[in-house]
Amino acid sequence: MPINRWVRLGAAFLAIGVIAGAFGAHALEVTPEREEVWRTAARYQLVHGLGICLVGLLRPVPIWTGRLFTAGILLFSGSLYTLVLTDTGWLGAITPMGGVCFIGGWAIIAVRPRKPGNP
Repeated sequence: MPINRWVRLGAAFLAIGVIAGAFGAHALEVTPEREEVWRTAARYQLVHGLGICLVGLLRPVPIWTGRLFTAGILLFSGSLYTLVLTDTGWLGAITPMGGVCFIGGWAIIAVRPRKPGNP
């Protein structure tokens, strides 16, 4: 079975999350509070990168889950990374929208219909 686009996208987000985590741990020079914000962004990106890979492995594929996880990473992690790098506090107002996307994606997986013989 070829690797589908969700697995590829999830793997790309995972690779970027590892890079971001390493950058935050070794090269980013910010206050301890901002460093914790960076770590939170990387952690959520990694978890939801795995979630996107899961979307690629589930049958039937809950397409909105992948879309919501992708939007969540961009809004949640992206706003936090940008907040730390630019010290632009208003970006914190965008972060909860990404969290709502994450919650929605997991909710879809939790309630998705099951076909007979499909775990």
